[in-house]
Amino acid sequence: MRKLIILFTGTLLLFSCGEEIEKKEGKVVSKIAAGTETEEELKERLAKIRKEEEEKLRKERENQTTLKFDRLKHDFGEVKADTDCITDFIVTNTGDKPLIIQDVKASCGCTTPKKPLKPIAPGESDVIEVKFHSKPGQKNEIKKTVTVTANTPEKIHLLEIRAFVK
Repeated sequence: MRKLIILFTGTLLLFSCGEEIEKKEGKVVSKIAAGTETEEELKERLAKIRKEEEEKLRKERENQTTLKFDRLKHDFGEVKADTDCITDFIVTNTGDKPLIIQDVKASCGCTTPKKPLKPIAPGESDVIEVKFHSKPGQKNEIKKTVTVTANTPEKIHLLEIRAFVK
């Protein structure tokens, strides 16, 4: 059965790969259709897509702002295993549009960040709370990151915590 399938597939491929190029009025023309659009229609469609993407990017930039953190790293120092360690990162809106913290994610389940629930007005500040709780058996130096996604040109910002678990 396997040989029959291989033979059938090979025969099908052999006969389907016939001459796909022909000469027409001194030009080489492919018989394989790329689509029903003419070159002019394709250019118009691509120009429309480009314009839509530029408009989308312009609107996105209109709503962007800038931010500043009080620090990008926090060191808890030496901590006991299986205890909660909490720190706050202060984020300030340094732009002229509301700052929206869309998401905060930790690199590990032992770290839990909390994002501000409301937009941060220009010139105002809010807190991103980060709780670290070492897992049983987790020892020595631990480094974790918190990824902050916001309506800023950079989109993604990284915060880092460190602890030495005894």
